[in-house]
Amino acid sequence: MSRKIKFLIFVIVVLAVGFFAVRYYVYHGGKRDIQAEDTAFTVTSAAIVAEFTSNVEASNKKYLEKPIAVSGTVTSVKGTEVILDNTVNCSFTTANTIVKVNQKATVKGRVVGFDDLLGELRLDQCNISTNK
Repeated sequence: MSRKIKFLIFVIVVLAVGFFAVRYYVYHGGKRDIQAEDTAFTVTSAAIVAEFTSNVEASNKKYLEKPIAVSGTVTSVKGTEVILDNTVNCSFTTANTIVKVNQKATVKGRVVGFDDLLGELRLDQCNISTNK
């Protein structure tokens, strides 16, 4: 084989290995363990929703992508979703069977956004602890 063909094959192999390495990192290596991180803020559901409602930009800078603990009353439990006080939507990785509707609870999760149209805060990677 000529030198140009060998070089071309080498470049293709390097690009393919690079592509699969980046793809592996994005799907497996870049995920945060929110439960192992320290909680940045501890708030009630009413207080954080009021803060987002009054100033979304400032609240996004303060809370977005940070682990927080939100306390409130469970108003809905549907599979992997728990809703606190009809305003905080918490997504779990597995279905939650620990809490029941009208029970007080504190949820730790990562803030992923606020839906100002519905007035709803969204958390993911949540974990729950019930308040007796």
